[in-house]
Amino acid sequence: MAEHPHRTDLIALFETAVARAQPGRCLPGLFPDWPGGRIIVIACGKAGAAMARVAEEHYADAVAEGRYQALAVTRHGYGVPLEHTRLIEAGHPVPDDGSLRGAEAALEAAGAAGADDLVLVLLSGGASALCAAPVAGLTLDDKRALTQALLRSGATISQINCVRKHLSGFKGGRLAAAAAPSRVMTLAISDVPGDAPDAIGSGPTVPDPTTLADARKVLGEFDITPGSAVAAALNDPANETPKPGDDAFANAEYRLAATAAQSLDAAAEEARARGYRPVILGDALEGEARDLAKAHAAQALELQRGGERIALLSGGEATVTIRGDGQGGPNQEYALALAIALDGAPGIHALAADTDGSDGGTGAADDPAGAITDSTTLARAAEANLDPATFLQNNDSQGFFRALGDLLITGPTQTNVNDFRTILVEPPGE
Repeated sequence: MAEHPHRTDLIALFETAVARAQPGRCLPGLFPDWPGGRIIVIACGKAGAAMARVAEEHYADAVAEGRYQALAVTRHGYGVPLEHTRLIEAGHPVPDDGSLRGAEAALEAAGAAGADDLVLVLLSGGASALCAAPVAGLTLDDKRALTQALLRSGATISQINCVRKHLSGFKGGRLAAAAAPSRVMTLAISDVPGDAPDAIGSGPTVPDPTTLADARKVLGEFDITPGSAVAAALNDPANETPKPGDDAFANAEYRLAATAAQSLDAAAEEARARGYRPVILGDALEGEARDLAKAHAAQALELQRGGERIALLSGGEATVTIRGDGQGGPNQEYALALAIALDGAPGIHALAADTDGSDGGTGAADDPAGAITDSTTLARAAEANLDPATFLQNNDSQGFFRALGDLLITGPTQTNVNDFRTILVEPPGE
């Protein structure tokens, strides 16, 4: 990565946000007491393996007495050493055979729970793809094709999950239904704007307020024509998800362990310590990445006139409507659009990255987390004969920042509270 005068501050704020949401920090005070029966841990998501490791340590007594059973399903390359937990790595954002095995193992474990057992579900972002249990009449290929179409459409994560919940035997409350009437406790690290439990990991342990009709409406809104098997499934009343008041949730509890808002607050404190006045634009921002970037560039330029050192902070989940054939992700596209909108304005520096360590990309664990941009970005691009507008049009933000050496590559962070963006604004002339 190229050297930037404020790179240290930008990365420090990102690392602070990530640290606030680490499983080892946010989980221990939330674990329920060991009930005396078995503890059946089902951890799923990009933080799944790390969450499972913390649970192993916490319930050492149950482990020693042979009353501990655990499964962790996480993204390929996101595993960590586990002594008492079965680990399955699976595909994200598009499910694969590992996703099928993960969902099958989770449903089997939940279904085997007895009246005296505790089913402890450790949930984090990515679970929707990592645990895939197609409803009757669907294949994995059907779900893969639909997932790819939804991801390219520009649909929000809530809209995508609405569809996926109605095509799954795991999502939309069905894991809780499999475990009933056993006690179910869910501890979740939220990666969705608004932190709605039914949206995090597609809500496998909570009632689903959306309907089959809602799912069909999403496909219509984005002009997605499903295959015949998907269309039939979305018209089959048997695939409606359990709703509030269903007996499946009589013994189910839910607690949020970490959120984007908490991570932004931690970053704000770090910004103050580094001499910036933090301004949090929101923890649940959604919309096209390039549109958010334009709006934030305008705010940064306006605030710069006030003569203060300011850190603009925001979270949420930006989206990208894919029209080109390049590579990248919402945070990289945001950074590229921001650089274009700022047009080399001096004294403004920014970082945009996904807190899980992977922003779009190929699905590999070493995909970029995001990118850094500053007042020299466009000048350096011109020297390298790179036209930023062309890269943006082709959705190739990764190619642009790779050529400049400005990609942020962190590897798996073992947590996920979604997008983290910060713009550092210095007074004019500094």
